Formats: sequence, structure tokens, C-alpha cells
Amino acid sequence: MALAFTSSSAIHGSLSSSSSSYEQPKVSQLGTFQPLDRPQLLSTALNSRRRSAVKPLNAEPKRNDSIVPSAATFVAPEVAEKVESEDFEKLAEELQNASPLEIMDKALEKFGDDIAIAFSGAEDVALIEYAHLTGRPFRVFSLDTGRLNPETYQLFDTVEKHYGIRIEYMFPDSVEVQALVRSKGLFSFYEDGHQECCRVRKVRPLRRALKGLRAWITGQRKDQSPGTRSEIPVVQVDPSFEGLDGGAGSLVKWNPVANVDGKDIWNFLRAMNVPVNSLHSQGYVSIGCEPCTRPVLPGQHEREGRWWWEDAKAKECGLHKGNIKDESVNGAVQTNGTATIADIFDTKDIVSLSKPGVENLLKLEDRREPWLVVLYAPWCQFCQAMEGSYVELAEKLAGSGVKVGKFRADGEQKAFAQQELQLGSFPTILFFPKHSSKPIKYPTEKRDVDSLLAFVNALR
Repeated sequence: MALAFTSSSAIHGSLSSSSSSYEQPKVSQLGTFQPLDRPQLLSTALNSRRRSAVKPLNAEPKRNDSIVPSAATFVAPEVAEKVESEDFEKLAEELQNASPLEIMDKALEKFGDDIAIAFSGAEDVALIEYAHLTGRPFRVFSLDTGRLNPETYQLFDTVEKHYGIRIEYMFPDSVEVQALVRSKGLFSFYEDGHQECCRVRKVRPLRRALKGLRAWITGQRKDQSPGTRSEIPVVQVDPSFEGLDGGAGSLVKWNPVANVDGKDIWNFLRAMNVPVNSLHSQGYVSIGCEPCTRPVLPGQHEREGRWWWEDAKAKECGLHKGNIKDESVNGAVQTNGTATIADIFDTKDIVSLSKPGVENLLKLEDRREPWLVVLYAPWCQFCQAMEGSYVELAEKLAGSGVKVGKFRADGEQKAFAQQELQLGSFPTILFFPKHSSKPIKYPTEKRDVDSLLAFVNALR
């Protein structure tokens, strides 16, 4: 694990003069933060900073592999204001219409060495480019779960060389990983959900990393996951994790691209000609661990490539749980107790079915006409993503003798849908043939109009 900085020539010159007065601390275990007794260092290190800034440990072209500094052991610079005295809600309002570059500059200015960019190997490279453009020194850390794609590791190396930095890698506790794999196997998440594995490989390493910081920078965007991330502010007191000083309110979270559309992020990356993960060209949009990530298909939301075997509401690993909305007992996503998601598939060509209506469909063995029915939840971003193609399909099938319907299958109806309608995750699409009582489940996740139409035509 190594500290990651960029520096201009002017900065490098001013920093080099004090290199001999600062002894680099040694850490016994790679990837684990080792907090030191900070007061013991303040009298010498901070006084030295007042005369001339301490040289960044990785300003040299090559790293000294015998020294592995960590975020928690590096002496932070003095900041103008204490974290607890700042009104970050007010600051978020002031920066609401600011550019990502302006927000990044403000974050680095306020927190100096006590802030770091969380880099996942996907579009987060935009954050590094913004930090580089500010001209300020910056730090980058990443969580190496041990299950990343080879292409992601290649990107890490390319990014380090491109920006002349060293990424601080955080690794999961080997004893915890060993216990999980020995007791449940390598792929237990396919059977009992991804949360336990993510907790061991991602959340706990992140918690250790953040304990050495006073602020961190993430690449969260509101449009990444409309059902869970649509209320993200550009800066906030972190609601889930603790920082260097410990306790609630000890960590600040910056989200410079919260208000930026995904397409605009990509326009920026192309314009700046920065390195990106080669998996993006293979259909991957949101990239995580190799066993839990796959390319998205036409009509799918970008997050549907993550943990695809689970419901839409489970598409989070826990790193940003403080920004996730709660789901009510009826399945409607709510914020502060107020429903915010309207119904979907609302068109004259799609029939809204009640539970008795679906039960009648199940009982009929000789229907007058076949039915195509989507089982959905209006808060599900993946249902929202396929709304356009399903509505267009309904328009094409109007007058063809095939009825198109929808059935809201969350909340109180979910158990019924799971038992009687083969519901696994949202959305599920069923075709009720004309002369058969048993519905046929659409077997693929290609939800573009042509694929759906081919499915209907093969069975009508």
C-alpha cells in the first residue's frame, strides 16, 4: 500500500528541501492501516511543515519497496477549519450547481492530505483526472477484493503510470476470507446473497481505510441507481462511517459527479483521452468483482450487470448504504416517509391486472387470446429501464390478438408471485399461451423490442 500524490514542478521543488527532516514510518502488514500515536509526531512534523512542506512520500519516480506508508500514519497538514464546525448541508447547497472540477478543488483545498479518492477501476478515473486538473497533490485508494477482473488490475497499473501516482490498496483480512471460503465455498453468494462476501471483502477494508482519513471522494451519481441514489448531495457528513477522530460526524463524503449524467462522464473521459477499463468496450458499464459482474444487454439499466441473480433493491454492496433509500412495506421507495416513485408502464395499450385477474388467467385452460404480462415494481430501476421497450412492444402488438398486461408484484403480492408466477427478480415477463394454463417465463434478459417480439411470435 502506497500513498498516491501528483505534484507540479513548483510543488516538487518546494517540497524537496525538507526530505531529510522527515523519516518515513514503516508498517508491518501490507494493506492494513496502522494508526500511530499522532500527538508524538505533531511537535516535529507540523513545525517542519510551517517552515517548508513535507515531501510527498511517492514524489520520487520509483517507490522504495521496503517502506509501505499508510493513510493513518502520514501526518496530516493543518486545515483552516475543523470538520465539526463546518455546515456541510449549507456548503452542499452552495455547490449544487458547481462543476465537478470546482467541487474537487474545494475538497482538496479543505482537507489536504486527510482526504483520498476512492477508485474502483471504472468511471472513477474521471475523479483522478479532475484532481489532476486542480494542480493540487491528491491521494487515491482502492479496495482489492482478490476477485477483480484481470482488466481492472491492468487499469490500476496504467493509471498509476499515466498520472505518476501510487494507489493505496486495501485488502480484506485473510483470516476472515479464509473462514468464509472454508465454511461456505468460493461462490456462496450465488446461493445466500452477496452481502456477506461484500462485507468481508469490501466494507470492512473500507472501514479501516476511512479511519485514517477525515474525508473521502466517491464517484456516486444520481443516475447510477435511480431507486437508491437519487438523493445524493455533492458533499455531506458521512452517515455510515467514521473518520480519523472517531465518532459520528468525524468523516466528510464528497460526491463531485453526483449531478452529472453517465453520458457526460464518458464525453469527458474521451475528451481528456484518459485510460479506461477495457471491459467497457465489451458491454460492461458498472464494474465490480469478476464473479458478480457481467455486461448489460439492450433495455437493461447499467446496475443490472451487478449481482444479476438478486432483486433490484439488493444492488448495493454496503459502501454507500447511507445514501440508499428505504423501501416501505408496500414496495414503494420512500424518502422521509413520502412516496416518490410513480407507477410505470402507464399506457392505453397495457392492461393493469389485479391479483384476481392474474388468478383467472392461471385458471383458464382455453383462453380466447394469449397474454404477455410483466411482473414489476415501480421502484425497480431495471423495470424503469425496460419501460420504453415494453411500451413500444405493446404498441406493436395492439390489434394483433395478443393482450399485453402488467402486474405489480411487490409488497403484499410478492409471495403470491413467487409461488404462482415464477417470480425470481424484477422484472419477470410471462407469456400465457392461448391453449395452455401454465405460463411460460421469458428466459433471457434481452429486453429490447426485437427480442421480446421474437419470443411472442414463437409462442403465439
